Amino acid sequence: MKYVQRVGLLTSGGDAPGMNAAIRAIVLALGNDVEVIGYRHGYNGLINSESVKLEKIHVDNIIHLGGTIIKSARCKEMLEEQGVSQAVTTLIKDKIDALIVIGGDGSFTGLMAIEKQWDGLVIGLPGTIDNDLDGTDNTIGFLSAVNTAIDAIDKIRDTADAFDRVFIIELMGRHSGHIAFNVGLASGAEAILSFENTDTTQHEQVVSLLAKQIREHQVSCQNSFLICVAENLWPTGISGLKAALNQYQHIDASTCILGHIQRGARHVQPIGYWQLN
Repeated sequence: MKYVQRVGLLTSGGDAPGMNAAIRAIVLALGNDVEVIGYRHGYNGLINSESVKLEKIHVDNIIHLGGTIIKSARCKEMLEEQGVSQAVTTLIKDKIDALIVIGGDGSFTGLMAIEKQWDGLVIGLPGTIDNDLDGTDNTIGFLSAVNTAIDAIDKIRDTADAFDRVFIIELMGRHSGHIAFNVGLASGAEAILSFENTDTTQHEQVVSLLAKQIREHQVSCQNSFLICVAENLWPTGISGLKAALNQYQHIDASTCILGHIQRGARHVQPIGYWQLN
């Protein structure tokens, strides 16, 4: 087996809390004997040869930070053979023996394309809040995203309770309902609409069932009613679901899209944090 002397590292696609922790672990584990070369802005940095040598001083106290110190991005060039070839050229020029990619399925698709043209080692670390990768129970960032969303929904519950209000809350996840389902259960939501339990081709039936649940709940509990919905599930978004409840069932609801807050972590800059310029 070829002795590994230089490792390339990049974070690709949507950021996920825990990426910095993964970067730190790699640098601390390999730093004494192996050079770790970080490529900035995902595969774009690999194609454009935009790199920085990562040392222990760069990863001091970054474990608490969200985002990624080597930045992330999506890269359309990796969908073309020319872009993959340019990435391989950079790996050969930089004398990289192994490439580690932290990202989701799109990032791994790019990694597999590189593997077909390059004889170095390739390693993929599943980093996505969507938790939609086969072969792993929990991806890097998923649990942090769930905890962030639970904290936000607990605050929404406070104001919803004050007015006995119906709230429709959209959770991220792309085309997976894992965040919506887990957050809904953990926060005690009265209804959860995810890809795994909702047939969105039956719009009227779903709206009718929700209305029935809301009315029964309001009669028995006289309290708030929270509906957790996976993003991209409802064809017209949660604003469309709100409109349908109002138009067909005369039920008023408020909406909240938690959005990219779920990708973040603690925005604290500890002493010793180094910005890679």
